[in-house]
Amino acid sequence: MPGICFYNRLTLAILLILASLGLAEGQEEVLSSIHSFRNGTVKKGVALDILSRKTGYYFTYDSRLIDSESRTLFNVSEKTLEEILREIVNSDSVRLTIIGKHIIIARILPQMEIAAVEASPEEIFRIAGRIVDNDDGNPLPFATVAIRNKPRGTVSNVDGYFALNIPGEMLNDTLSISYLGFQNRSIPVIETLGNDFTIKMFRNYIPIPEIIIRSQIPQEIIRKCINAIMLNYGTTPASLLGFYREGIRKVRELQVYSEAVIRIHKAAYSSLNSDQVKVERSRKTENASPSDTLMLRLKAGLSSSLLLDGIKNLYEFMDEDFFHLYDYYMTDIVTIDEEAAYVIEFAQKESVRESLFRGSLMINTTDYGLMQADFELNPSYISEWNKAFITSQARGFTVRPASVDYRVTYKKVEGRYFLTHVRGDLRFNARKRRSIFSSSYDVFFEMVITEADTKNVTRFDRNEIIPLESVFSKTIKGYDADFWGDFDFLSPEEDLLRLLNSITQKLSGYMGGASR
Repeated sequence: MPGICFYNRLTLAILLILASLGLAEGQEEVLSSIHSFRNGTVKKGVALDILSRKTGYYFTYDSRLIDSESRTLFNVSEKTLEEILREIVNSDSVRLTIIGKHIIIARILPQMEIAAVEASPEEIFRIAGRIVDNDDGNPLPFATVAIRNKPRGTVSNVDGYFALNIPGEMLNDTLSISYLGFQNRSIPVIETLGNDFTIKMFRNYIPIPEIIIRSQIPQEIIRKCINAIMLNYGTTPASLLGFYREGIRKVRELQVYSEAVIRIHKAAYSSLNSDQVKVERSRKTENASPSDTLMLRLKAGLSSSLLLDGIKNLYEFMDEDFFHLYDYYMTDIVTIDEEAAYVIEFAQKESVRESLFRGSLMINTTDYGLMQADFELNPSYISEWNKAFITSQARGFTVRPASVDYRVTYKKVEGRYFLTHVRGDLRFNARKRRSIFSSSYDVFFEMVITEADTKNVTRFDRNEIIPLESVFSKTIKGYDADFWGDFDFLSPEEDLLRLLNSITQKLSGYMGGASR
């Protein structure tokens, strides 16, 4: 595929050149361009849409700065774009920054300007926002949010919200947002201070002729991915800082919720050594009533998160010894993190009568690094995994899995891929003996890596590590509302947050500790 790879690199180079020109010349020319409008009284969001259609530029702003539903008189005669925007915002205390085809309207807070100049490298600043699809406004879950030149970042939650704590030394860096099939967004970190942007992402279409897709052999691409592991994922260990959480819902009630900041000694991919986990901070809540005779707990969620690193523990469907059990199809080429990736879909052959997997792999077209894997257990045979995921002390109940879905992502930082995010969503049906009714349980676990370090990496002492095979929720004592301090954590999605806040006697003050 040298032609496609060259095409992608050339396209990326052109886009970077155009972006740099936009920064140099576009800011002065676009903001000083003259416009006239006679639209009467319109919503501010509509006014910005009109400006977007006229100028070809899109706007990113804090909803506290511009209420898109409030109305403004949009009768303009021979005014510059900058003047029009300041009238819509109704404030001179804003900074207008152009990056590519995006205009960022940011609040200027004097203390932030001072902080940017005087901040010590260790001082912590918090940035937050929400990531949505520009076409329909829907949230983009599990988008990667990272500091461009540092191995530091997080992911958005199910509702698209993210938050990240950064030290003062990163204030002059750039926040990079990426999502599969969408154009990357870049925002200077200094622009995010004091703002809570809704960041709109734009789809990136790569017109690839079907004949090119069909000419690819999926198994050969997977082989190249395996052969390039040492080159892409490194031959030395790494120290990872991350956040882990797991929970169990019964119908619409939260039964168990546990979360922790963890440090991971990530053994080298070339080594047979196992990974280690040390818990820095943890907390939990349990909401089971005495009538809940069936109390499910997730087995070894932390262990599962690490085992789902399919580069360290090769996925069966990527193992050449199991190729004969699966059908593979190269279905698309998409962009992720400004690079192109093959999309390979796989499913067990119809003749195979056991519970295997189906899903898709995203493999970089240039270096063949695995960027993302989405897969599930075949629901037709899922009952075979009856006792593999949960534990219960109750008798007289039959508990069967209904669905098991996983997502695993990797991010390349300075030429090396790191495990970034692991998510598991499992659904179970439980029925008491002689009962015709069943209850559904939703179980989830999630791990996100927020920081990676490859220098001065050492293994933990035995007394520091947590047994990975343990039931995590049983290892934690109590729940502290004002807890995380400067550690990064995933904001609970809105429905989970409502459930957590409903347990008022146990979660008083949680909103303050989990602000988006």
